[in-house]
Amino acid sequence: MEYESVIGLEVHVQLNTKSKIFCNCSTQFGRTPNTNVCPVCMGLPGVLPVLNKEVLNKAVMAGLALNCTIADFSKFDRKQYFYPDLPKNYQVSQYDLPICIKGYVDIKTNSQSKRIGITRVHMEEDAGKLIHSEKPGSDFSLVDYNRTGVPLIEIVSEPDLSLPEEAVVYLNLLRNRLRYVAVSECNMEEGSLRCDANISIRPKGQKELGTKTEVKNMNSFKAVEKALKYEIKRQISAVEKKERIVQETRLWDSEKEVTISMRSKEEAHDYRYFPEPDLVPMVIDRQVIEGIKKNMPELPDLKAERYVKEFGLTHDDAEIITFEKEMALFYEECVKIHRNYKSVANWLRSEVMQYLNRNNKAITDMKDLKPANLAKLIKLVDDGIITGKIGKELVIEIIEKDIDPAVLIEKKGLKQVSDEGAIEKIVDEVIKENPDAVEKFKSGKTGILGFLVGQVMKKSQGKANPAIVNKLFEQKMK
Repeated sequence: MEYESVIGLEVHVQLNTKSKIFCNCSTQFGRTPNTNVCPVCMGLPGVLPVLNKEVLNKAVMAGLALNCTIADFSKFDRKQYFYPDLPKNYQVSQYDLPICIKGYVDIKTNSQSKRIGITRVHMEEDAGKLIHSEKPGSDFSLVDYNRTGVPLIEIVSEPDLSLPEEAVVYLNLLRNRLRYVAVSECNMEEGSLRCDANISIRPKGQKELGTKTEVKNMNSFKAVEKALKYEIKRQISAVEKKERIVQETRLWDSEKEVTISMRSKEEAHDYRYFPEPDLVPMVIDRQVIEGIKKNMPELPDLKAERYVKEFGLTHDDAEIITFEKEMALFYEECVKIHRNYKSVANWLRSEVMQYLNRNNKAITDMKDLKPANLAKLIKLVDDGIITGKIGKELVIEIIEKDIDPAVLIEKKGLKQVSDEGAIEKIVDEVIKENPDAVEKFKSGKTGILGFLVGQVMKKSQGKANPAIVNKLFEQKMK
């Protein structure tokens, strides 16, 4: 029997506010354990939480970026459960009246577009962090409450994803949209973006959903893809062996690359939700929402459409360049200096992105790469001052060093030679030194011309103007 998988994701995103959701404690990452705490986030008796207005604004902005409807009326609830890193034994979250509902994003895989529904986006506080001892023979854990009360939004998708690869595309799109509107850094290494996956299988064509499992502890997009692939295989194997799929929470073991049973999956009633008595409900004025919408930055899909219309880029070029906000900003700075929009896009997509991928870096890591220097280098190539070959050789130095390409070219004596007389002498030498190649050309094997041109470029150390070289060969070979 053929099976299909059904995947829904719950994505927790840490909002990049300076203080926590209900108190003034810092949200700074990496501080000494248990120093970013106070009676409010520790849940001590008699304290009164107050909502951080910036958390509300950023949650609304995130919802707008994900095409959600913003609720006029919203409230907080207490989610009751015990865990050692949860000092109050409950979490302040949202249950039946979340801040954002009924959103969607469109993902593209294999040139096919697919709409993924977003059930809800709600605000909540984070829990602390357990640090387990790794000493041989020890069996204790330490608790760091610094993260307790850090503001989160949870983005819950509809079960519209079918493949692990789609889940990764969806996560990338979420991350980039939220980074575009500057509500979060979405850094998985620091825990500011975390993902839990609900997954089930069913016979292909069946409408009824199968029993789902939840997979946690995935700390990278690659881990999400691997965990989902493993869980799909595990569930199919179990069904084919007539074993029952248990609704449970499973952990991803990245070393063994398997999922491990953790606990039975809780239902909403297990948490005994009730309205948070210490926080008033929120009535959100439409003018506030419109004000936030008006001040939102341009989203990546709209930016890509603008690049196609304004700069004449292909849809493919525009989507790749606008995928990361920082790359799009870098591109816009470059085309202010050199208005060959297509040429700048080509250099970014080829030389710059290849360098970043080889070195596992982002454009923001290249502190010495100035848009002005790259734009000047591209202009020097486009204007025929240097050849494309020399430009590609110099681009590494331009990326790694804060240096003006014109100064670099002058220093190395790399200006393109366009003196026809000087180039003609080299062409004559190459013709004289390669009689066999000349004969092949005359007998109709015109592809050999590339070899001869290459010999001229080699002799001129890449400085001969290729257009003049080709013109002279055409004249002399006749």
